Amino acid sequence: MSAEENKAIVRRFIEDVLSGNQVGLVDTMFAPEYVNHLLPPGTPPGPEGEKGFIAMFRNAFPDFRMTVDDILAEGDRVAGCWTFAGTHTGAFQGMPPTGRRVTMTGMNIFRLAHGQIVDNRSNFDQFGMLQQIGAIPAAEPAQR
Repeated sequence: MSAEENKAIVRRFIEDVLSGNQVGLVDTMFAPEYVNHLLPPGTPPGPEGEKGFIAMFRNAFPDFRMTVDDILAEGDRVAGCWTFAGTHTGAFQGMPPTGRRVTMTGMNIFRLAHGQIVDNRSNFDQFGMLQQIGAIPAAEPAQR
């Protein structure tokens, strides 16, 4: 597959699966041997683990949307930067719902093979998100 075709697959994942809540597409977009390096220990491997991870966020932020800010590809790798926005109306990692609006940024590097996502390395501002919902106190400004 070309870099442009791979970018289209990743964009579809972010826009249709994540933002559009079409989680059933994971079964065809992700290879059975898919690895998400961000998943917590004990999460099932492959597409099932990805669907569970998505469900964790969807349950906590049912209205969430993700916007693709930038997407680059070379060979079998696609890097994407995105912005997540949603309202915390469900429990998240033991934190009860707050009704607060959350915005965070993140990025992923995906590896694709034969038109499917096989590997995902992620980094996002979970610390900032936890501050926004009140799970972690905001830092005090430095005193001079």
